[in-house]
Amino acid sequence: MGGTFDPIHHGHLVAASEVASVFGLDEVVFVPTGQPWQKAKQEVSPAEHRYLMTVIATASNPRFSVSRVDVDRPGRTYTIDTLRELHALRPDADLFFITGADALAQILSWKDVDELWSLAHFVGVTRPGHELSNIGRDDISLMEIPAMAISSTDCRERVHAGHPVWYLVPDGVVQYIAKYGLYTPDVAAVESGVGRPVAATDAASRTATALVTP
Repeated sequence: MGGTFDPIHHGHLVAASEVASVFGLDEVVFVPTGQPWQKAKQEVSPAEHRYLMTVIATASNPRFSVSRVDVDRPGRTYTIDTLRELHALRPDADLFFITGADALAQILSWKDVDELWSLAHFVGVTRPGHELSNIGRDDISLMEIPAMAISSTDCRERVHAGHPVWYLVPDGVVQYIAKYGLYTPDVAAVESGVGRPVAATDAASRTATALVTP
């Protein structure tokens, strides 16, 4: 599941679970972006914070894991690089790239788009009532996920305004946000970052994977 996850919320988790069930996936690998190229002009929380929030959010589901491939890769994060690296780690796996329908509508502008189709099957998850414009591909699956009505932007704005985000994001993520002062007017705590974890998830340990972006 590739995405910024700033922060990860229940919509991401429900979408991953639903797609895994429908397509019979063995595992969903969440891949937090390092430096998302689409958001080069936007403020994004440090990658380590976003990685750790994703680890916390997914810990209770044995089918979920988290990879550091994008966090540890220098430079801007492009989906083609993510898929190439995961394909190299798991050459026998069938990869599914799960992304929000709004992002999927822009896929033709992505780096090396022609190669993307050969590396993964694309699944677009959409909130109820959202229509995906025609992008000229018949090999893209679409799924309506009610929980995708939750957005990371809304969660950040609620925290910034002093409003609760309980039940929008996992409990552990709520506590993590409060502990490190994420999305608050005091950005000093955010800019300080956090240390690298002792152990990272082995991204090559299983046979099938899925990626999701918000």
